[in-house]
Amino acid sequence: MIPVAEFKQFGEQQPAFKVLKPWWDVLAEYLTVAMLMIGVFGCTLQVTQDKIICLPSHEPRENLSEAPCQQLLPRGVSEQMGGLREVSGLKNNLDLQQYSFINQLCYETALHWYAKYFPYLVVIHTLIFMVCTSFWFKFPGTSSKIEHFISILGKCFDSPWTTRALSEVSGENHKGPATTGRPAVTVAAAAGPGKAGEGEKEKVLAEPEKVVTEPPAVTLLDKKEGEQAKALFEKVKKFRVHVEEGDILYTMYIRQTVLKVCKFLAILVYNLVYVEKISFLVACRVETSEVTGYASFCCNHTKAHLFSKLAFCYISFVCVYGITCLYTLYWLFHRPLKEYSFRSVREETGMGDIPDVKNDFAFMLHLIDQYDSLYSKRFAVFLSEVSESRLKQLNLNHEWTAEKLRQKLQRNARGQLELALCMLPGLPDTVFELSEVEALRLEAIGEITFPPGLSQLVHLQELSLLHSPARLPFSLQIFLRDRLKVIRVKCEELREVPLWVFGLRGLDELHLEGLFPPELARAATLESLRELKQLKVLSLRSNAGKVPASVTDVAGHLQRLSLHNDGARLLALNSLKKLAVLRELELVACGLERIPHAIFSLGALQELDLKDNHLRSIEEILSFQHCRKLVTLRLWHNQIAYVPEHVRKLRGLEQLYLSHNKLEMLPTQLGMCSSLRLLDVSNNGLRSVPAELGLLQNLQHLALSYNALESLPEEIFFCRKLRTLLLGYNHLSQLSPQVGALRALSRLELQGNRLEALPEELGNCGGLKKAGLLVEDALYEGLPAEVRDKMEVE
Repeated sequence: MIPVAEFKQFGEQQPAFKVLKPWWDVLAEYLTVAMLMIGVFGCTLQVTQDKIICLPSHEPRENLSEAPCQQLLPRGVSEQMGGLREVSGLKNNLDLQQYSFINQLCYETALHWYAKYFPYLVVIHTLIFMVCTSFWFKFPGTSSKIEHFISILGKCFDSPWTTRALSEVSGENHKGPATTGRPAVTVAAAAGPGKAGEGEKEKVLAEPEKVVTEPPAVTLLDKKEGEQAKALFEKVKKFRVHVEEGDILYTMYIRQTVLKVCKFLAILVYNLVYVEKISFLVACRVETSEVTGYASFCCNHTKAHLFSKLAFCYISFVCVYGITCLYTLYWLFHRPLKEYSFRSVREETGMGDIPDVKNDFAFMLHLIDQYDSLYSKRFAVFLSEVSESRLKQLNLNHEWTAEKLRQKLQRNARGQLELALCMLPGLPDTVFELSEVEALRLEAIGEITFPPGLSQLVHLQELSLLHSPARLPFSLQIFLRDRLKVIRVKCEELREVPLWVFGLRGLDELHLEGLFPPELARAATLESLRELKQLKVLSLRSNAGKVPASVTDVAGHLQRLSLHNDGARLLALNSLKKLAVLRELELVACGLERIPHAIFSLGALQELDLKDNHLRSIEEILSFQHCRKLVTLRLWHNQIAYVPEHVRKLRGLEQLYLSHNKLEMLPTQLGMCSSLRLLDVSNNGLRSVPAELGLLQNLQHLALSYNALESLPEEIFFCRKLRTLLLGYNHLSQLSPQVGALRALSRLELQGNRLEALPEELGNCGGLKKAGLLVEDALYEGLPAEVRDKMEVE
């Protein structure tokens, strides 16, 4: 016999594909196997045993029009046809070869084609059914998607992260009142990572009646499992985008189902019509009288009885097969299979962000549900962004342990113990185990949601969020309201600043950096700022067209205001007059061409910084005498060409910064600023300095570097308190021996000049050491050995 295994290749699929075969496809597969066995059995009999046996008919030639096998019919039938002539023991005078010839000739001419080829037709039709059923598993355009989907589905089902996610949710949803704060977990949560795919259907779907208070064994995933789960999330995302673009799988499945229905109808019709052609007796008329002496024969089809029974079995199987095909069509068209909703999964798991899917992705999930709905439930875990964020958080906690974070603690400029984290995918929960942290700096970190663990940072006073959007629960806002004193927020646009920042009413310092939208830049409103009544320091770096009106609402306590405008012109500065207690004011890169008159009304002002503006004239400097407490004036990085004589009125000024301007000379009246301790006129075009600078007996820092000085007046060295003297990159050809009178000098810059030698009187500068003397090595080596030895002594 022909083995059925020879036909296996026509319907063979990978074992993993069984999850995409609903019950009707499985039933149809068994039916095709049964039909194939009928066909193979019939073919075997047809080839080995099928034949007809013929005997000549002795009817007279005038009765040849009648059937030659009438006499072999049952008695009742023959009597109705005119009676039966009894014949017995007739001799036909035919030899064996003549009988063989007649048998073969009648088999080919008298036997109906359906009776001859029925088994072969069964095999062919069954093979067509098998091909139609498995074609979408073989077609290149669909098989690749199916293989990819099955591969991802299996990994998602077996992933320890799936078990953990479902167990956590199950524990949260079914936590009993007797629990002590720990999440209740089902028995499924106790399965080890290595057994995530064994017996989990029953465990996950079962009601969580058993509740344990011990942490589940899957609470922690090792690093390798976490990375595998992370890679699965990326694969699922890409696969979803790829598969949702088209519906080739859905279309192919419909086409092959419609083809099977049409094939079923055709087979059923012609089989019902021709099945009666399988007859036990066959009448045969052939013109062989010259060779045999007979022209009419009565033949017996030996396997007709068996073939008729096989035919009726085959037709029965075809009918059942057709019913399954019709049901498949009903299933395909009575519901929208190109859309799939995870509503029930969302309600059961609590993961409300699981998205619905469409097209081929939805169709495959519908097929999966016919196999086992648990697959789609576990697959949905990898469609949830909440689940992905939990996984990232878990991996982050593995990577950044408390010990590793503690090694990153450093003291910042304020002397606080600061933890700085940059460019992480999230905020590790282990951060909140470092209760000693006083300042937390987060830069370029993704979406942050502060957990309740933030309340463990009882010493936290400063928080920096640099391009790190953060959400803060209301309970934690209450916690930070009394503790947080300094907050820094940097973002692309100021409207991205979290609103909870302005609810921290105990805040002392607020530093904001971001742009106003173009349509709001001119108005520059920060209405939420009004709530911060205790604010003492406000720093705003943006593109504001004017000082925000809300600044005046916090004027009662505001002591320092810094506006950095990145070159955008700042107008309407009159509101500054209301800042009665302001001590420090910075207007940096605000496009100012004159010193704003509103500044002169600030009686408490002590420091003013007008860096990076377009100041050309500072004639208004005389009005600074109304700012009686002004001690520091920074006019650097402007385009100032001269300093007016009125500068002498600033008797209380202690620090004056005029570097990076266009000065070519200094007024002699500058020497009348008797309180001046620091004077910086570097990076200008000065060719000389007035001797009157020697009157500045309190001067400790003098910066004259990067100018065009050719000589220095001797009076400069009368400033006995001078500690820092910067003369580098000028045109000096010699240094006066009077430099030895500067006994407090600790830093002297001379490099970049035309000096040929250094005076040995430098040895009298007791505070000057080699590290504080910036000069070419050759000039230093030219000093007497005893002077060098004195400088090199620590």
